Amino acid sequence: MSFFHELAHQYIDGEWRTGSGSWDIIDFNPYNGEKLAAVTVATALEVDQAYRAAERAQQEWAATNPYERRAVLERALSITGERADEIAEAIIDELGGTRLRAAYEVRGASEVLREAVRQSLRPTGRLLPSVSDGRENRLYRLPVGVIGVISAFNFPFLVGMKSIAPALALGNAVVVKPHQSAPVVGGGLIARIFEDAGLPAGLLNVLITDSAEIGDAFIEHPVPKVISFSGSDRVGRHIAGTAAGHLKRTILELSGNSALVVLEDADIDYAVRAAVFSRFLYQGQVSMAANRILVDRSVAAEFTERFTAEVAALKSGDPRDPETRIGPVFNAFQADALTALVDRAVADGATALVRGRTRGNVVEPTVLTDLPDGSPLLTQEILGPVALLMTFDGEDEAVTIVNDSPYGLSGAVHTGDAERGVRFAQRIVSGMFHVNDSTVQDDPLVAFGGEKTSGVGRLNGEAVVEAFTTQKWMSIQHGRSAFPF
Repeated sequence: MSFFHELAHQYIDGEWRTGSGSWDIIDFNPYNGEKLAAVTVATALEVDQAYRAAERAQQEWAATNPYERRAVLERALSITGERADEIAEAIIDELGGTRLRAAYEVRGASEVLREAVRQSLRPTGRLLPSVSDGRENRLYRLPVGVIGVISAFNFPFLVGMKSIAPALALGNAVVVKPHQSAPVVGGGLIARIFEDAGLPAGLLNVLITDSAEIGDAFIEHPVPKVISFSGSDRVGRHIAGTAAGHLKRTILELSGNSALVVLEDADIDYAVRAAVFSRFLYQGQVSMAANRILVDRSVAAEFTERFTAEVAALKSGDPRDPETRIGPVFNAFQADALTALVDRAVADGATALVRGRTRGNVVEPTVLTDLPDGSPLLTQEILGPVALLMTFDGEDEAVTIVNDSPYGLSGAVHTGDAERGVRFAQRIVSGMFHVNDSTVQDDPLVAFGGEKTSGVGRLNGEAVVEAFTTQKWMSIQHGRSAFPF
């Protein structure tokens, strides 16, 4: 408990502070309802203080030898490894993540930090030819300045690091607003790691607050040049519109409605395992999760029998139990909403092949099939352990079904012919698609992001260099230009 009380504070200009707001955000354990901490919210005043501190610190940081920046990132990586168990325990307590899911997030964040170490030395200039005699063109890559990061509740440590670590490595400063349900894992914990790694004060600031208190001040403030957001497409649209009005760049990692497709020549046992993981990792509260599982009609009976047996056997309950695969969803509102969603689907004609109970915030897995045409469930994101099982006749119909969604984040296809899978993937409108694997994938070297309403921009690898730097052209005339007047 003292761990949460210690880190559940605002972190501004290298100081741990209490917000000046008139109310508190209460941090609860979603499984047992235990109060972990109370955080007095930051106001627009603290938003300004954090951004101004970042602005002051960034100029010196950008001028710092990149090898010195790399050393800070190396220490942060080392500290994360040393504290892996402590971080995992915090993920279990604050987010209701199972031990397996907590380990997944810590490992992913470590890989992001490892890549950020390399990114510290990555930006390079270019020499380009000129149409004019005697002119030398130099193209410099420079940090954009200050970046505002708004992270989601579901993978706040990993998702936060995906923007924070490379932004710092590339010479920027960062102000983070973690989700109010994850103030420690998504905010204070990250700040403490970088503080202990020797990051100079002001370069990373954490604001624990809510739009009910600060409105759009975090987005509209004149200092940040880029807003990196992970969350729902509804909120993402608002952020995009507000930021555009102030000519700010946005990186938006938004909702998904991914599909996992099983063709008739797939390895059924393997496809079943991939589908169970893709749908039910972290109770299905993953934007890349396979909302829809599409199976060729010729193998549907075999797949369905094995899939439903695997789902029914998933252990639900206490996320601290190493055998638990389904822990709690993140709050009571979500648990009630998921229960109502399943009840409505069944009332509208869907068949529940597996129908889990709701116990507190633990929503046991459900598998629905025979959804009527036009069911809103087929096109919306479902953040919870509810799988939609569908059949199709042939690849063309499968492609049509997969693409019949406003989202285009991730997906997967299973087939005995990998190149057939590649051809199938090329027909899908999405930012990411995987052959013979899970829909839930993240690689620190590979561009991560979606199409359609699943987002704008990319993170990871070279994509973050594009996201968090700008280009400046300098020309040098070594001879003499001929001017027309």
